[in-house]
Amino acid sequence: MTNEIPHRSGYVAVVGRPNVGKSTLVNALVGRKVAIVSPKPQTTRRRILGVLSRPDAQILFLDTPGIHQPREALNRFMMREAEAALGDCDAILFVVDVSEALGPADKHVMARIAESRQPKFLALNKADRLDPRFVVEHVRQYQELFGSEAATMLTSGTRGDNLDKLLEMMVAVLPEGPEYYPSDQHTDQTQHIMAAEYIREQALIHLNEEVPHAVACVVDEWEARKGGALHVVATIYVERDSQKGILIGKGGAMLKKIGAGARKSIEEDTGARVFLELWVKVRDSWRHDETWVDRLVGLDS
Repeated sequence: MTNEIPHRSGYVAVVGRPNVGKSTLVNALVGRKVAIVSPKPQTTRRRILGVLSRPDAQILFLDTPGIHQPREALNRFMMREAEAALGDCDAILFVVDVSEALGPADKHVMARIAESRQPKFLALNKADRLDPRFVVEHVRQYQELFGSEAATMLTSGTRGDNLDKLLEMMVAVLPEGPEYYPSDQHTDQTQHIMAAEYIREQALIHLNEEVPHAVACVVDEWEARKGGALHVVATIYVERDSQKGILIGKGGAMLKKIGAGARKSIEEDTGARVFLELWVKVRDSWRHDETWVDRLVGLDS
């Protein structure tokens, strides 16, 4: 007879409307950065796997693009990614921004997941931004929409509120199973993909209006040099010449700022000194072209 605690493992699809803090929450739950974040909606474009390994469980978080009404090829790709995650998961974590009142977009997400048979949990996220005057009303609105007070938790991805409690709730419903990934692996994304995402993250942070949403990035060269340094060459794609000019900036100032921020993140990720070379190219209306969306975002996966 043995009293060993069974090991549990499974996939948790993290869903919600755009800009509710899904990626920040996943990074906090995993304990390291596996997804880029920015204040702008639709930062996440693909399913991103975040792996949390514990002695008793391995939780495989599927961070997804914000669920919205698709209008172009890129948006349709993003919604296919979210749908695929919902089809592959053992549990669903529905994330909302509790600092804002319930809106139509949250209802749309709830309608999409309502018929799913997997266990569902509600993360009332961004609790650190919730005005105390609206705590009772906002919590009530979302719990009524979700329909289960027991499976909800006030959370903050930035401050770490109640993440341990949320994890225990999710682990309890996962099936018994082995580790699917080595315990020291935190994502299935390659360093090349992460580097491209770090570059795009800096574009999202520093650029305004429509320009950052028209940006895609691909790493073209990745060469280890003597002394352990890395030489990385990447191309940033935009849709119009005017966007290219804004991205480069006067005297190349904006491109240098983007490169400096991205280089720091790549160095932190790889532990190596990085020489980053950036090029900017125009690919007209790539977000409306299925082939180019697959090439620049889906990476022809």
